[in-house]
Amino acid sequence: MSDASLSGQRPGNLPSASRETRFAALRREIASPSLSFLMEAHDGLSAKIVQEAGFRGIWASGLTTSAALGLRDSNEASWTQVLDVLEYMSDATTLPILVDGDTGHGNFNNVRRFVRKLCERGIAGVCIEDKLFPKTNSFIGEAQPLADVDEFCGRIKAGKDSQTDDDFVLVARVEALISGHTMEEALRRAEAYHAAGADAILIHSKKSNADEIFTFAERWANRAPLVIVPTMYYSTPTDLYRQAGISTIIWANHLLRASMTAMRETAARIHEDESLVRVEGSVATVKDIFRLMGNAELEEAERRYLPARPAPSAVVLAASGGEMGGLTLDQPKCMLDIRGQSLLQRLTGTFRESGVRDVTVVRGYRKEAVSLQGIRTLDNDRHAETGEAWSLACARDAIRGETIVAYGDVLFRRYILDSLLTSSADVVVAVDTLGVQPHPGQRDLVAADRRFSGDYLDDRPAHLTRMAQDIPQGEACGEWMGLVRFSARGAEWLREEIAAMEAEGLLETGDMPLLLTRLAAKHPVRVKYFTGHWLNVNTLTDLAEARNFT
Repeated sequence: MSDASLSGQRPGNLPSASRETRFAALRREIASPSLSFLMEAHDGLSAKIVQEAGFRGIWASGLTTSAALGLRDSNEASWTQVLDVLEYMSDATTLPILVDGDTGHGNFNNVRRFVRKLCERGIAGVCIEDKLFPKTNSFIGEAQPLADVDEFCGRIKAGKDSQTDDDFVLVARVEALISGHTMEEALRRAEAYHAAGADAILIHSKKSNADEIFTFAERWANRAPLVIVPTMYYSTPTDLYRQAGISTIIWANHLLRASMTAMRETAARIHEDESLVRVEGSVATVKDIFRLMGNAELEEAERRYLPARPAPSAVVLAASGGEMGGLTLDQPKCMLDIRGQSLLQRLTGTFRESGVRDVTVVRGYRKEAVSLQGIRTLDNDRHAETGEAWSLACARDAIRGETIVAYGDVLFRRYILDSLLTSSADVVVAVDTLGVQPHPGQRDLVAADRRFSGDYLDDRPAHLTRMAQDIPQGEACGEWMGLVRFSARGAEWLREEIAAMEAEGLLETGDMPLLLTRLAAKHPVRVKYFTGHWLNVNTLTDLAEARNFT
């Protein structure tokens, strides 16, 4: 067995010499004179959420682990399937885990093998209950048969003899009160289990009040740490447990129950609406998933271990002021507030999430208001009399290597930018296929040699033939999102075309659609189709939608 397994840490996440192992951490929680709490988790995600909430330990519930697998809490999930789930949980968190081991998945032989495998995975403890295999959930039926005391003591001894870390915790769960037996029988069993080597006793009850728990605790007199699961008697004040000398409370199943409620409501609403509009603002963001799963660490590891490649840069065209009434009187619209961040800040934030950190912003209107940490600024002081092509020409020296060019008043989901960055094309434009629908206002419409088919298996490339605002609806394939990526070779083509327009006297008043149309006449310009998930902020209505979009 590896030292990594013995330490309670997964390989690759070894502790320092002074860091407490997870085995020791659980033992400390269980043996502490102050009240401790273990929160239920049933997979890697819920384990991360428990740690994020501030709990110091996890209860790996048999009920919720089985339910998350779509199985009943009757040992329908094999012990090896449970181990697989526990391994993901152990990898996902640094917290100690006490696993609900049901009856030990069989007799003493199953228990000792199960305990060895738990130790190998850094699982800090197990709780086994004195019932028969296969188990039945304690809250189903009455007078469930209990294991023979001596036979169950053999399971406890086998587990303790098989642990590979001295701090591994074995909790013996007494089901006597659940099964309708007397208090004396519960105490008799608890004493026998303690004598057999159990590190703590879990006394279980399904009454709606905690009276028999308090009676047991008083008569038990802290001969060993006492653990409770107040699922049924949840209204009892927690301070009463402290006064009774309870060691540990297990909140046994509430994360799974909460997730079921949330998933039902969300699924029903989407089914009813055939839309995501009502739910998008009330569910966790995809960005939150990336954060919780540690995507930032992966990006850092990629920079450390993968062969270095030149990082892409971006040029943001933000010289125009925009016509948003009083909101743009003293600032351009790229600096309008979108839920506590400027539009430009949110745009550059999306760039950085995709690894585009070298960002040049071309300012113009109220340029002194365009200030953001981490960006480079260039000025188009002739913004009132020139077009987008001229603004881009102001940044021509920044167009070196792989380059993103974007308008400063657009928002889009990160996957759109990632899709452009991973394209093999030298020039690729992001096009919204929903833009073929009638819509008020000026738009950069796109004509291409192939329309969007809607078939995800259809990977035939489409290429730009023309971009303009006056393309007839029957010819338009979509709307340009104000986002284009150039490879290093594509960036050379772009600089050449800027020079050609300048020589022909077209640069001052030219716009991006003209520049891209001219480029497409000389070189292949790939069209990448998307269906929504972006926003061009031109009006007060757009601004309100932008606040919902984020």
